[in-house]
Amino acid sequence: MADTPIKMPQLGESVTEGTVDKWLKQEGDHVKRDEPLVEVVTDKVNAEIPSPFEGRLVQIAVKEGTTVPIGTVLAQMEVADAAPEAQVAAEQAELQQPQQADLSTAAAQATAEATVVESAVGPSASAASGAAITSSAARADGDGVFRARFSPAVRRLAEEHRLDPSFIQGSGLGGRVTRDDVLAQVAKQGGEAKAAEPRVAEPQAPSVRPEPAQSAPPEEGTRVTAGDAPEELVRISAMRRSIAEHMTRSLATSPHAWTLQEIDMTELVRYREAEKSGFAQRNGTPLTYLPFVIQVLGDALHEFPLLNSSWTDDGILLKRYINVGLAVAIPDGLIVPVIHNADRLGFSDLARAAGDLVQRARSRRLRPEDVQGGTFTLNNTGPTGSVASQPILNQPQVAILTTESIVKRPVVIGEGIAVRHMMNMCISFDHRVIDGKLAGDFLGLIKSRLEGWTPAAIRI
Repeated sequence: MADTPIKMPQLGESVTEGTVDKWLKQEGDHVKRDEPLVEVVTDKVNAEIPSPFEGRLVQIAVKEGTTVPIGTVLAQMEVADAAPEAQVAAEQAELQQPQQADLSTAAAQATAEATVVESAVGPSASAASGAAITSSAARADGDGVFRARFSPAVRRLAEEHRLDPSFIQGSGLGGRVTRDDVLAQVAKQGGEAKAAEPRVAEPQAPSVRPEPAQSAPPEEGTRVTAGDAPEELVRISAMRRSIAEHMTRSLATSPHAWTLQEIDMTELVRYREAEKSGFAQRNGTPLTYLPFVIQVLGDALHEFPLLNSSWTDDGILLKRYINVGLAVAIPDGLIVPVIHNADRLGFSDLARAAGDLVQRARSRRLRPEDVQGGTFTLNNTGPTGSVASQPILNQPQVAILTTESIVKRPVVIGEGIAVRHMMNMCISFDHRVIDGKLAGDFLGLIKSRLEGWTPAAIRI
């Protein structure tokens, strides 16, 4: 028997840390290979991490709610007959980056990531206490205000005591604000801070109102109410908070611009209606509009390589591989699994890959490699009834495309009017890399390919 470490894996391009959201096994449990072991949250994914070994979980090293860097040992497993060489290889495989992202790419992305502005909650009344920020992990925002780094659990604890964790000195790894730092700040202020209550208009209460001796804070995602009050406080989940911070950083990093073009999808709609039943029987997956768009998108990215790049301080990094991310809505957020080398797949393979990723994303069965290495994101807002939208860039990508609802409406054709199936296609882009004309030409190529689409265009 040998103890083998389980480490925090790389859960997405440019991701440097992850939060342990929930342990699915406890110390002493026997765990099978590939059995879900722990749920981890980052700004890109909320994923169940499978065990790379079969054995007994002997120690959990990182508690729930704790944020740690990539490569940190999360737990120790007792594995039978595990040769040291096999252990090392397995550990390296856990942290393996996508093959396309070489060392120069990773270094460039790290440089670009370092310029991202960190977001934080606004100053609360406790900021007046004057707690100094001397942490080496503090960050400065555009106004010169320093923001400390902290996990969702620490932020939640601070808010319960009406404290702003951004103004607490951190003693953890790299200057991170820890739970003990928050409790020390509470004690420093006299231990009089009470858990924050929802700011709601409460009904009149008796003059004497005893409180329970101890009341645990509500779980994330639960609703907090006070009697029949007209307002309620919904606790923010770790995934929702990560999405919020990622979107804030994206807007702070890239100057966003946006444009759209309308596309006549009539011929494609007719083809799909005629073929969808037979296609599903032959391939075991529904025929949606996604594989049509992805195949055309891959061709367009070859002709407009700047749309498949990222900005770095040293220059614009062109990606010679096309990995298309699909934005998928799930009950508590949004996740972007990736079809790797999408331009090299045949039509049926694209349909199966897209259907499989969407299904596994919604059932929380994505693997870490499913969210790595994306170079361009496609967002299908059509099912929601949207006809125009302005998506936020999925950093460090420089463009994101949306396909809107296909709507029947009258259109002028020549000297007459006909009812056609029309769809708006919208693109948001990083104006540091892409100008309006380039974005318009890119959309124009996709428009012409979809409007002129014929069955002969399918690449098997």
